[in-house]
Amino acid sequence: MRYTDGELLALSGIQHFCFCQRQWALIHVERQWEENLWTAEGHLVHKRVDDPFFTESRGDIIISRAFPLVSYALGLYGIADVVEYIRSEDGVSLPDHEGLWVMRPVEYKRGKPKIDERDEVQLCAQAMCLEEMFGIYVDRGDFYYNEIRRRVPLQLSDALRNRVYALSEEMHDLFKKGVTPPAGTSRKCNLCSLQNVCMPKLTKKGLSVRKYVRKHVKEACVEDG
Repeated sequence: MRYTDGELLALSGIQHFCFCQRQWALIHVERQWEENLWTAEGHLVHKRVDDPFFTESRGDIIISRAFPLVSYALGLYGIADVVEYIRSEDGVSLPDHEGLWVMRPVEYKRGKPKIDERDEVQLCAQAMCLEEMFGIYVDRGDFYYNEIRRRVPLQLSDALRNRVYALSEEMHDLFKKGVTPPAGTSRKCNLCSLQNVCMPKLTKKGLSVRKYVRKHVKEACVEDG
């Protein structure tokens, strides 16, 4: 299946979706958002690299920042923090540059490596966008984790690619239905940027945040009247 421009979803959302489907729906379906310490620090980390007009060369590496991405197979669009062009005999030619080059996405993160796959699926989706856009194969991407101050490489396996396809399909399905999954509770809720608007009590009635607020405002007006 190939998606149209009007059906494209934010690539960054695949990380939210992998972490918690309800969190993703609150952000991308209901347009709810709340800043916390972790998201604020994350914005600062990305601000250092998100300059779309800045390209630099370091020996056999060309660095391009804030690189636009799209995949009509996944139905996702977004921006890679950094895409590196690395001189290689197995690469492709670049305009105005001699030799052959391979492309590698680099994603900057505030913290340290996660125990789940939320970061991995985001970086893999970026690589899959590059593959579709340029007709190339990307076998690896890198993370730079600000907390540990070093890079962590990621090999892009077939299993990880299949996981990205599956998650993107689920995202599109929920988005078309306009569905927000019911709230649950787990240890990861303490790290969620939407903890104060998620409202786990909604689970029993299956209401969206908007409907929940509207319902209680209506009840309050009736009581005041």
